[in-house]
Amino acid sequence: MATLEIKNLHVTVAASDDDGGQDGVKEILKGVDLTIRDGETHAIMGPNGSGKSTLAYSIAGHPKYTVTEGSVTLDGVDVLSMSVDERARAGLFLAMQYPVEVPGVSVANFLRTAKTAIDGEAPKLRTWVKDVNAAMEQVKMDTAFAQRSVNEGFSGGEKKRHEIVQLELLDPKVAILDETDSGLDIDALKIVSEGVNRFKQDGDKGVLLITHYTRILRYITPDFVHVFVDGRMVTEGGPELADELEANGYDKYLTASV
Repeated sequence: MATLEIKNLHVTVAASDDDGGQDGVKEILKGVDLTIRDGETHAIMGPNGSGKSTLAYSIAGHPKYTVTEGSVTLDGVDVLSMSVDERARAGLFLAMQYPVEVPGVSVANFLRTAKTAIDGEAPKLRTWVKDVNAAMEQVKMDTAFAQRSVNEGFSGGEKKRHEIVQLELLDPKVAILDETDSGLDIDALKIVSEGVNRFKQDGDKGVLLITHYTRILRYITPDFVHVFVDGRMVTEGGPELADELEANGYDKYLTASV
């Protein structure tokens, strides 16, 4: 069981000279409210620069972003008081739009270290190797990638498949997927979507899916679709709202927010 609750979240970031921020600070999130209960999939859609990724990184604890007001709780426990690794151990998972490379650290060592940190004990090696290979085979990823450095030389699709391997093995309470469909061809999109659906099939997980496009929503059916404009949720609906956005774009929401 898991409930991620975000209330009146305000977040700032250091502003460059052309950002228009005062005193070197720009407010990106301007009072976000969102509750994700176990078994629910929420999709956030909005134009570039609206703050969608800022929301994801703020929940995960990226040091670039400063929370100035509001709260984030997971099962009633204050997330904002936790360090980044504590948030992961509590059950939060972030799949990044641009996964980073970690030269010199093999995928196998990275995954086992992460699993040990979350569970508090190292998985048995023989069983773990089987689990890793099975997870990689599920996403049609060559098991030889387990011996390569994390994401180094991986294609965009391989990086996203690797994140689904992490999702399957680490088994968090809530998965935040920041534009997981970015840069994927149709075959990779199906494979990644199937991985997300496997994760959520038990019904006790929450998913926050951030995307620009409706194509991934053909494979991952959201319970709620939220439109995000200028650092705020401006409306929400069911899957049909995504179809409206596909047909008409964000113009009416952008006009209303001015």
